[in-house]
Amino acid sequence: MSDAPLVSIRGLTKRFGKAPALVHAVEDVSFEIAPGEVVGLVGESGSGKSTIGRLILRALDPTAGAIAFDGREIGGLSRRELRPLRRRMQMVFQDPFASLNPRLRVKDIIGEALDAHGLAQGPERSKRIGELLETVGLDAGHAGRFPHEFSGGQRQRIGIARALAVRPDLIVADEPVSALDVSVQAQVLNLLQDLRRRSGMAMLFISHDLDVIELMCDRIVVLYLGRVMEIGPTEEVCRRPRHPYTQALLAASPKPDPDAPRTRKLLQGDIPSPLSPPSGCVFRTRCPLAKEDCAGAVPAMRTAGPDHRFACIHEAPKSET
Repeated sequence: MSDAPLVSIRGLTKRFGKAPALVHAVEDVSFEIAPGEVVGLVGESGSGKSTIGRLILRALDPTAGAIAFDGREIGGLSRRELRPLRRRMQMVFQDPFASLNPRLRVKDIIGEALDAHGLAQGPERSKRIGELLETVGLDAGHAGRFPHEFSGGQRQRIGIARALAVRPDLIVADEPVSALDVSVQAQVLNLLQDLRRRSGMAMLFISHDLDVIELMCDRIVVLYLGRVMEIGPTEEVCRRPRHPYTQALLAASPKPDPDAPRTRKLLQGDIPSPLSPPSGCVFRTRCPLAKEDCAGAVPAMRTAGPDHRFACIHEAPKSET
């Protein structure tokens, strides 16, 4: 992987609506994605994961902060200026049933991307579509079928083929297996891993499931109510979590031995409303380490090791998981 980041975001902030009904979706988020790297965004529903993915793709405009793709600032680019970059950034959506146009045949769903960027025409277009279907484990002869003729897992493979059609440098995978059966999830995850190894593309992998994130990702960004709680290499964060929220997420993950004692308390209560986030540390209302000083200011990121940082003013217990 290159030393220069493919994606760099600094102080990314997104708010929806107007005061007093102002939704704080993403607040001052910073991280990078290197070429060929898979970075995982993990957190509960409402933590801002999908919003960050859409901000990076410029499907949403940021309220504040900077987004750079391959060294170029893209936050203020017009649609015309963004067009050449669209080919290099693609998305795989969460719902394989809603993300495909039911009126189009598979060959046209995949072919739309080729047409939009002028990448293939005529026999070359048909050949490319067949190759893409075979790449994702489907029969090239099924290009003339409609989406309703496929299972959920097969539809997600079609969505992946559509994203791959333009040979992107980055794929944003937004909960790509959460709507699938467990057995099918494993097949799609294995497919994504294989495609990543063969193509060298980078990926932002969004999930609420830490087990999936641990399987897929090189680094993890842990989000809570729009803010980064912890960031670092996957093995380091999962084996030696330093933020109490990361520890709670790991404690909630299913264990191979259900009778094994838990070393940490499970997280209690619900995530606060983004309309009125807590002052200071946004996690303090559910944190077992919270004290009065946690309400005073947003905690700065602290260093826990090489490329491993966490946002907590208290020293969370160190432990191996």
